[in-house]
Amino acid sequence: MLNSTSIWRLPNLSRRWWPVFLRNLLVWRKLAIPSLVGNIAEPLMWLVAFGYGMGALVGEVAPTAGDAKVPYILFLASGSICMSAMQAASFEALYSAFSRMHVQKTWDGIMNAPVSLDNIVMAEMLWAAFKSLFTVTAILGVMLVLGISHSPKLLVAWPILLGVGITFSCIALIFNALAKGYDFFTYYFTLFLTPMMFLSGIFFPRDQLPPIVKVISDWLPLTNAVELVRPLFMDQWPQNPWLHVAVLVAYAVLGFWLALALTRRRFRA
Repeated sequence: MLNSTSIWRLPNLSRRWWPVFLRNLLVWRKLAIPSLVGNIAEPLMWLVAFGYGMGALVGEVAPTAGDAKVPYILFLASGSICMSAMQAASFEALYSAFSRMHVQKTWDGIMNAPVSLDNIVMAEMLWAAFKSLFTVTAILGVMLVLGISHSPKLLVAWPILLGVGITFSCIALIFNALAKGYDFFTYYFTLFLTPMMFLSGIFFPRDQLPPIVKVISDWLPLTNAVELVRPLFMDQWPQNPWLHVAVLVAYAVLGFWLALALTRRRFRA
């Protein structure tokens, strides 16, 4: 049984995470428009360049073997929206959270009030997830205007994308706890996020992958996010949805626990 001083003890959470979340929201409101433009510009450039440019060459693709073919831009859009949620949550839980934790010493100031470190980490996780949801909502709006998909099932995609943001903010906070400086995050993006972008079926069907790589891809969080969201863009329900949800929940729960333990160790040092 874990003692009360172990870094691996269960999270001790209360509603005191809310003032920290609200503080981040009030600060962000001053820079909301530039922040939103920065978060949606790159995904939309990917969508336009690859969706319309490469889509003119590719034409239609089958998401999986045996499926009916769909326009490439629809295939790409349904995957890139998950990638956008991943990137927006990761950036916020890495660069912004690290600035508040290490550079600006905001967390130290907050802990002078009756707010525990556990609640601060919870607030940062939820804030990063909220920002990712705000970003993907704007991107979804652009996709609707472009007529890429008008499926009413996209309403179900919205809470799923919030879950994607939660999952990746939990994972990113692990690296936030380990970082000594901003340069450390390059390893996370280069060695983890970028390979996952190409192995999770965003740009091409995963059936094209070698068998052993496809098995690895099956258990990546981004893959399971795409498997949940892509059918909704095509006005279909995902297959094995509870399996994909369980994988994302497992990454989120274990990621948050590990991130919290490493953050406790950092502040104990």
